[in-house]
Amino acid sequence: MDFKHDNKGCNMNKKGCSTKMDTKLNTFDWLCDIDEAHNECEFIEVQFKNTRKGYYRNSNGLRLEKGDVVAVEATPGHDIGTVTLTGRLVILQMKKMNIRQDSADIKRVYRKARPVDMEKYEEAKAREHETMLRSRQIADELKLNMKIGDVEYQGDGNKAIFYYIADDRVDFRQLIKVLADSFKVRIEMKQIGARQEAGRIGGIGPCGRPLCCSGWMTNFVSVATSAARYQDISLNPQKLAGQCAKLKCCLNYEVDSYVEVQKELPSREIPLETQMGTFYHFKTDIFNRLMTYSSDRNVLANLTTIHADRVFEIISQNKKGIKPENLLEEPQKKAQPKDFQDGVGEESLTRFDREKRKKINNGRDRDRDRDRDRNRGNRPNNNQNQSQAAPGERQSTGEGGNQNRNNQNRRGGERPSRPERPERPRNERSDRNERNDRPERNDRPERQNRPPRNQRPNRPQRPENPESSEK
Repeated sequence: MDFKHDNKGCNMNKKGCSTKMDTKLNTFDWLCDIDEAHNECEFIEVQFKNTRKGYYRNSNGLRLEKGDVVAVEATPGHDIGTVTLTGRLVILQMKKMNIRQDSADIKRVYRKARPVDMEKYEEAKAREHETMLRSRQIADELKLNMKIGDVEYQGDGNKAIFYYIADDRVDFRQLIKVLADSFKVRIEMKQIGARQEAGRIGGIGPCGRPLCCSGWMTNFVSVATSAARYQDISLNPQKLAGQCAKLKCCLNYEVDSYVEVQKELPSREIPLETQMGTFYHFKTDIFNRLMTYSSDRNVLANLTTIHADRVFEIISQNKKGIKPENLLEEPQKKAQPKDFQDGVGEESLTRFDREKRKKINNGRDRDRDRDRDRNRGNRPNNNQNQSQAAPGERQSTGEGGNQNRNNQNRRGGERPSRPERPERPRNERSDRNERNDRPERNDRPERQNRPPRNQRPNRPQRPENPESSEK
């Protein structure tokens, strides 16, 4: 791909794939890199002064690219223009403009412009401004209600096109005669609208971009003030009007979207009845579905903004004869957020160690209590322990024995068998029934004559586990 560098910037391929808008109504040629797309089509697009374009047949098979200056057929003589598009995209543009390929009105391309052709073209172009001023004076002298906006000479200087604007029908037959005698050329009058005139002149819009009519728009649709009402735009003529003194064309760009969204909103003509009074519609934020209501139809007072769903709810309540307390929704109890909880389960990583230690301590205490009760209930004499112990064996009681048994239990050993409790004689069992005949605690004489607790002698402490071990 060939690149062309200049002071204005870098252009891609002089065939036409360019990021720079050199001319008005420029078409981006996205097939400029494909040679077959340019060789197959015999039609080219030629642009003249401002926004005037024409489609011509390349019957001579010239190798033309975008930017070439060519001489084309005209009536009469020839005209000078610049090639703005070649290849398959020209056929698409012709379909857009409703031009048939087999039409007899399509003229031919003569040749590439020669230096002699360019000299005549520059001389004719230099007379355009002076001719326009003189033609305006002639129109005023003839008292014609029209405005001549621009004059364009043909490339060979034999013909001039006068572009004019008029609100009503104008009889300019006398004007044509005067102009032909004054400028000695063939005269063609062409009426255009205010928007087309702004497109031919060009300029920058309030958005900071080139005017749409001079950049890409070819078909102009009438714009009504209803487009501004649908979009809730202030009806200020100074802001709604463009450089052509007409309503801006961009007002029509988003009207369809606004109309579709408004179908899903409640009617603006329905007032809302509440216990506080009647509220009337003031404005609507369409895409956020927010509607603002005022308590007075003519004066802005007590403005309240609510959602469209709330408006539908109030309208349905009013149809049933119910008036809500106010426009705002009733406050709903918000769910209290849950406090943060440790997902791993609990606090520290040593929690299992503490539980295990606690279980071990509980087991030791339980074994110690069981051994203590056993020693109290069946405490053998030393002689019996000595006689029962086998020679060479070591018998231990008390803490040492308990500790050994606890160690065996912790190690998974067998639990020692519990010694049998000796039977009491029957005469001792009969004494249980006689206990009921004992006097009450307060009636006992030894309790009554007992000294106070602080004057009693200290009682010797009894060991929990008495040790008695003999070999």
